[in-house]
Amino acid sequence: MHVPDGFFTPAVSLSAGVVAAAGVAVALRGARRELDDRTAPMAGLVAAFVFAVQMLNFPVAAGTSGHLLGGALAAILVGPYTAVLCIAVVLLVQGFFFADGGLTALGVNITLMGIVSVLVAWGVFRLITRSARGRGAVVAASFAAALLSVPATALTFTLLFWLGGTAPVSVGTVAAAMGGVHTLIGIGEGLITAVTVSTVLAVRPDLVYGARGLAAPLVLRGPGGEEREAGDAGDAGDAGDAGDTVAVPAQATSRRRLGWFAPAAIALTAVLAGGVSFYASASPDGLERVAEDKGFADRATDHALGDQPLADYGEQGGLPVGVAGLIGAGVTLAVGGGLFAAVRRRTREGVAA
Repeated sequence: MHVPDGFFTPAVSLSAGVVAAAGVAVALRGARRELDDRTAPMAGLVAAFVFAVQMLNFPVAAGTSGHLLGGALAAILVGPYTAVLCIAVVLLVQGFFFADGGLTALGVNITLMGIVSVLVAWGVFRLITRSARGRGAVVAASFAAALLSVPATALTFTLLFWLGGTAPVSVGTVAAAMGGVHTLIGIGEGLITAVTVSTVLAVRPDLVYGARGLAAPLVLRGPGGEEREAGDAGDAGDAGDAGDTVAVPAQATSRRRLGWFAPAAIALTAVLAGGVSFYASASPDGLERVAEDKGFADRATDHALGDQPLADYGEQGGLPVGVAGLIGAGVTLAVGGGLFAAVRRRTREGVAA
């Protein structure tokens, strides 16, 4: 749902830009409470992963595809404030390097995919997990949150189009079309989000921000006072050693780093962006299909950076999509990683002061 230039009047585009800027500013402040020694590097990985998965359009109906928005996934893995920043980084990289999403529509895209989707997803997720605990509840809540966030974002687009769309199309017509196709896309979003969250819960539950306090892993305390989480490498052979006792929840005592998880996540992201992207659906996504069917696709204007080599994910410069994907994932990881490290560093300096 990358809105191009030309769909909205300058007034709506500017207003959405103000909302997006305010939202990012609030997120920068709120992320200081979320970013710790685990979440900060994890957030960079999440941004790169979302970039990669957004390249993988999947078919949802005849001649129509969809792709991950990522707001729900990011919020559940690294927290809602940090999630807004993750999606903003992805959209900035896509807009300026790949001509994906208009530059004048950047505020609209950040508002829709980076703010609305995160707020709706996190609200649904917290509502469900307040009444149900355990790993199964977290996964089910992840699916529901992601599913509902997509049509909510699509209907917010419809509201903005009603306020300042550049085509004389009935708002009811746009709402019905956007809501219908994006509900189908939401199912795919829900499945991708649930599978990803379930996988991370299985291997490193401490890295799922949304699960903290719901299913805290246990820590083994050795005879010398050293602590390690149950399930860490080496526990299988000595978890029952004399002197080991079950201690306290990991997040209360442990400051584990990402360890092996980081290279594994980078490798998976590279496979998706550099390999699986070749097999993504070439059909127009939900917004493109609605615009074509309802007669306002011609309102889109050329992207200001549409002639650069990476535009259209390498098509403009003749690069294979996989190469463009690897470059994009790498840039997103570098930009996101640098941003989150800087926010974390400022948080530490503020505490020290």
